[in-house]
Amino acid sequence: MPIPEDVTGEEIDKDVRQELQSLPKTLAEDVAKNLVMVARLIDEDPERAYGYSRVALRLASRVAAVREAAGFAAYANQKYAEALAEFRAARRMTGTVELWPLMADCERGLGRPEKALDMAGAPEVQKLDKAGQVEMRLVAAGARRDMGQLDAAIVTLQSSELASSSVQPWTARLRYAYADALHAAGRSGEAREWFAKAVEADRDGSTDASDRLAELDGVEFMDALDEDEADDTANEDDKD
Repeated sequence: MPIPEDVTGEEIDKDVRQELQSLPKTLAEDVAKNLVMVARLIDEDPERAYGYSRVALRLASRVAAVREAAGFAAYANQKYAEALAEFRAARRMTGTVELWPLMADCERGLGRPEKALDMAGAPEVQKLDKAGQVEMRLVAAGARRDMGQLDAAIVTLQSSELASSSVQPWTARLRYAYADALHAAGRSGEAREWFAKAVEADRDGSTDASDRLAELDGVEFMDALDEDEADDTANEDDKD
């Protein structure tokens, strides 16, 4: 796959660059460039990111960072069996538990919420940092919802992190998940309150909490095209 001229491979994380030092120099550069493309495209064009990850995997399948990138790209394309295999491979190579919540979410994606819940109760969770533990809580709540256990999902999300007034990188998503679970359970008043709290914490627009809040408040949005069509219709009516 073509690599843009502005991509040098130097853009990758220094730890990844260090991992690639085990490869011949030219090969390491090629792998690095493909990993840069994966990172650059994974949000806006996950399908192309996946393509670059497969190239990197073909070139250096014994490098943990490559297996991890391939896992993220597969996950972004909802290829959960493939993502799970890559995350497991990366974990075997590094011995770290950081990918545990993602592995559990892959189990959900494969229609195995019970397995995800088993992973949520495993000793590995205690080794996760705070962000990882919150992520695991979100996955566990999702698994409960997959199984139709709405009340259990709500209880799962109730935590010190949810109650905290300080805003962390995970706060908006946690509040949003809680609001969404409340809404699904028919608790609209509480859901509105938590969607509003999610909006307060969502500084980078990572959720659609503001839209959900407006929806609960009965606000309807018309896009510019709809407005133009409405104006045209009104003008035609005036002519008549």
